[in-house]
Amino acid sequence: MFTSWQYVRPGEFAWVDEHGQGVSVVGNQGPTEARFKRGHHPFGIRLAARPALREGPVLRREDLPPGTAGGVVITTLLQEADVYKAWGFEAVGRDKQSVYLESTDGRSWTRPEVRFEVDGDPGASLNLGEGTVFIDPSAPPDERYKLITLESFGDEAFEAFKRRSPDRWEPLARREDVGAVFYIAGLVSADGLRWRRLPGPLSVEHSDTQIVGYYDTRLGRYVVYTRWWMIEPRSTATRSAGTPFYNVGRRSIGRSESTDFRSFPLSRPVLVPSPEMQPCDVLYTNCRTTVPGAPHCHLMFPTVWHQGDDSTTVVLASSHDGQVWSFLPQREVFQTAPFGAWDGGCVFARPNLVELPDGSFVLPYTGYDVPHKYPRGQFRYATGYMVWPRGRLVALQADGLGEFSTVAFVAPGRRMLLNAEVLRAGSVRIEVATPEAGPVPGRSFAEADPLFGDLYRAPVTWQGQADLGVEPGTPIMLQFRLDRAALFAIDFE
Repeated sequence: MFTSWQYVRPGEFAWVDEHGQGVSVVGNQGPTEARFKRGHHPFGIRLAARPALREGPVLRREDLPPGTAGGVVITTLLQEADVYKAWGFEAVGRDKQSVYLESTDGRSWTRPEVRFEVDGDPGASLNLGEGTVFIDPSAPPDERYKLITLESFGDEAFEAFKRRSPDRWEPLARREDVGAVFYIAGLVSADGLRWRRLPGPLSVEHSDTQIVGYYDTRLGRYVVYTRWWMIEPRSTATRSAGTPFYNVGRRSIGRSESTDFRSFPLSRPVLVPSPEMQPCDVLYTNCRTTVPGAPHCHLMFPTVWHQGDDSTTVVLASSHDGQVWSFLPQREVFQTAPFGAWDGGCVFARPNLVELPDGSFVLPYTGYDVPHKYPRGQFRYATGYMVWPRGRLVALQADGLGEFSTVAFVAPGRRMLLNAEVLRAGSVRIEVATPEAGPVPGRSFAEADPLFGDLYRAPVTWQGQADLGVEPGTPIMLQFRLDRAALFAIDFE
């Protein structure tokens, strides 16, 4: 998927003499003799995020147990083989109780007769408000599931931690107004239900909202995304003036990585409110996830909290490595519903983006019927889906004529399938080339069968032939000619 410019070659050019020989840098031609020659130069294309459709509530009121006053929130959605698994919580009176759900289609959910345990305590509840679950492919079986969440301790334990780990705490962790010190905690489990709390904090920092973790197979490291505060160190005079730091610092998104899930350095910022945003806008949650089936296409769906009117918007950012992040053009992908709707107060995206059997991409979100800081005595919440039919999340768009070439890669299959929308007056043509020899015989633009219309996993052919025309394992580049087309993804089989 083209969620960034990662797979698009930036282009080639040369300055040449009258004989067409390259003279870039080393030539001695005068100021007007050398001519500019383009190579595979991308032009006429842009990236554009697509808005999501709204679906929900996913869990119907009649499916909830008696006494569930507020609703059920899914805080983590995972797909494992053919089963969709969800962790979250339900409001029962003033308490939040942990919830585990399963589904075979991602839409009809059941609640297995199971109970959570923490350190052998049956029926214990987990902090799944801030916490999220992930599956660790590198771990032994008894630690395959991991939960990263927020907990707190008192000043005595805080001082002891500071002595043991002087580089893994930050002053904002101590909240004077609540009399506690917040820290990031980790739990491990063999089945996602019976959990064991790891000893000691992973780090001591103030991340009082959605904390997302995963194991990055490419880096061989654990990665955590946190709430970070865009604030400079403050003098004791300003602190004693009584203005809380969270009313001064802009909420932003931090990141930390470690080879050991037991210990993390303090997170550092990777995405902050950008200059073109309103000065009262902050990034409230991160919702870091990936493209289904493409774990190295990193995405975030931060909820922007507009403090000017206590409203929310979900936006989209992407990264080629999970370390450097940028907002996508047309980044606003989801809005709060009109006032009076079940999600007409505020919305918060939750990990993870998954693909349903019909090809749709869905992302769970929590919808509230009142604004974020409205009096909460009677508020209600539920889980809905942001939906991108047929996985059409980000378009590589050509409004007129456009061309680009991919970087060289080894195709994982012999046939290529296309996910695209093309006007009837437009077309998509694709040429297969090798880095050394250029266009593959029989797979050039001249032989390419033009494609148009609503294309979902449509085979790409050249004079009726669907094979890529190269031996397996051969590096290739794909060269695209787009005319009034929106390209979403290429796939192979």
